[in-house]
Amino acid sequence: MATITLNKENFFYNLNQIALKTGSVDKIAVVLKDNAYGHGLELMAGLAHEYGIKHAVVKDFEEAKQIRYLFKTVLILKDEIIADEVCSFTVNSLTDITSAQEGARVELKVDTGMHRNGIAMDELDEALAEIEKKHLTLVGVMTHFRSADLLSSELFWQKKNFERVKEKVRNRGFKNVRFHSHNSAAIFRTQSFDEDLVRVGIAIYGYNELPAIYDAISLKPVLTLYAKKTSTRILKESQRVGYAGDFTANKEMTVSTYDLGYGNGWTRTVNSNAYVIPEGLPLLGRVSMDFIMLESEKEEVVIMDDAQKAAEYFSTISYEMTTGLSKDIKRRIV
Repeated sequence: MATITLNKENFFYNLNQIALKTGSVDKIAVVLKDNAYGHGLELMAGLAHEYGIKHAVVKDFEEAKQIRYLFKTVLILKDEIIADEVCSFTVNSLTDITSAQEGARVELKVDTGMHRNGIAMDELDEALAEIEKKHLTLVGVMTHFRSADLLSSELFWQKKNFERVKEKVRNRGFKNVRFHSHNSAAIFRTQSFDEDLVRVGIAIYGYNELPAIYDAISLKPVLTLYAKKTSTRILKESQRVGYAGDFTANKEMTVSTYDLGYGNGWTRTVNSNAYVIPEGLPLLGRVSMDFIMLESEKEEVVIMDDAQKAAEYFSTISYEMTTGLSKDIKRRIV
């Protein structure tokens, strides 16, 4: 069946690039949400721990339970807020504070301009008062940048807003609070990092989605997707392949079926030009649920070794190419 390899050397290389920007490995929080962007939650958490990473970010408590033993702290982005010694929970609204379990460790998200999650800036005083009243432990204060990966000055506008948030929190007398706002794009645009933590996601997996005008940060893709041969046949000239016979052989061809399709999370998106795998072979006809076809007799072929390049063909981003891959595909570290 289809398989995925995860390149340990490339992963460590990417973490090195982040550490050079933060000045300390201890300031890196690896974002492992959604099965580590499709790479494999437990495998990538284990590699991060081996590298020396102490902090992780996940989507919910179910993900946290699988990897919490490897890290000093685990930040949960959205779930019921309960008391836990390792996990802290994001406060996305005033209602979250009301429903939180007393004694829980929380990190207050403030909406500095993205308008997706987080309390409004004019709700900050009320939120801080309610956190004290509910006897919650304020571990961190955070925000998220909406345009850090665009050629725009909005990043600096949000940074200024967050500086006002920091000042207000400090003036209220809160101690031992970590402040963090930077994602992958923001850390690469920052010349002098001065926060307590960076929440870095797509970059650790090898992708830099910043426009070319910014300083190029060399990264190396971690994930390679393979498919294995299921069957081989000889197509005669003019014979057609697959559903609707979308591909017609213009000569006698040796064609094989490989075990990957949209049932495994590979996209079915139809394009006038066929997707070409890294080995230079175009897909023949339509992708079906579990299969693709190629002019090849190889037992195994590489379907994707750079999600950012593949994403260009499908008019999407590297995130979608990797997160969509089925958890059932076997993954191994190389």
